[in-house]
Parts: sequence; structure tokens; C-alpha cells
Amino acid sequence: MFKKIISILAGSVFIAIGINYFAIPHHLVDGGIIGLGLIAKYTLGLKPGLTIIVLSLPLYIYAWFHFRSYFYNGLHGLLVTSLLIDYFHPLSSWDTAPILVSAITGGFMIGTGIGIMLLTKTSTGGVDLLALMIAKSTTLNVGIIILIIDSIVILFGWIIIQETTIIFSSLMVIMIGLTTFTITKYYTE
Repeated sequence: MFKKIISILAGSVFIAIGINYFAIPHHLVDGGIIGLGLIAKYTLGLKPGLTIIVLSLPLYIYAWFHFRSYFYNGLHGLLVTSLLIDYFHPLSSWDTAPILVSAITGGFMIGTGIGIMLLTKTSTGGVDLLALMIAKSTTLNVGIIILIIDSIVILFGWIIIQETTIIFSSLMVIMIGLTTFTITKYYTE
């Protein structure tokens, strides 16, 4: 239990810093539910953390009936991560690195946070939860599943938001996927 708490807190802090300090200042779009939360922030001014919770509800309802342990493990990760994303929002107004460095570093930070949480079968909600459920039913690595879904969300963000740079957003998502893949592959074998 202690390991899960540390995993959720550490992973959530990595994700919140990666999003607020590196992604938001450059209008970078992450994939999955987090990406949809960022798109809602850029277009409608909504809080990304709260949006993530709302958009994750259908997956959690499904997990309640079919993957009960993922529901319990993921719920804490979803709530803590979403709250910290909104709590760390002031970081988005600080001076940050250039867009290339931000895309790479932000991707590494977010991927590290996701990877740390996935090691204890915890997720940030949304796509992570969906990826865990798909990975349990297939032979695909959870990092690869996340990468595929994230790519679809980035394309959507690029179409909707003029300021979004698809190249740098894609680079960030690739870093997230590679970091998550490396952490989950290395520590689960």
C-alpha cells in the first residue's frame, strides 16, 4: 500500500510539472484524456484536471464492472494527478525552455510519471486505464497502446487549435511513449 501511495504521488508530480511547465506554455498537446483536457483548456479555458476527471468517468464505470482492481487502483491516480495538474497551473506562467527542449523534457517527465504509476498497476485515468485493460487482453505493451491512442488525439488537437505544433506535440508524445515503454518493460520483466 505504501508503495502505491508513493507511486501515485511521485508519478502525479512528474506529470503535473511536465504538463504545466513544459506543455501548456507552448500549446503542446499530449495524447489521450490528458490531451483532450489540454485541448479543452486551450479552446474553452476549462481546467484540464477537472476535464480529465469528467472525460474519464465512462472508462471508470466500465472498469467497475469488468476490471474492478484497475478501477480501485486507477481512481486514486486519476484524482491525485488531475488535482495536481490544476494545482501546479501557476508553473505555466513561468519562463520555460524553448519548444524543442520543452517537448523532449516534458515528454520525459510525463512518461516517467505514467511509467512509475503503471508499475504499481495504477493509472492517471482515461487512456492509461484503457491501455491497461487492452494490454491485459492482448500481448501489446501498454506503452505502445498509449502511443497509438495519443497520436490520434494529437491529430485532433492539431486540427482544432491553430497554435498547436504537430511536430513538437508528436515529439512529446513519442518521448512519453518511449519513456513509459522503457520503464514498464525494464521493471516488469
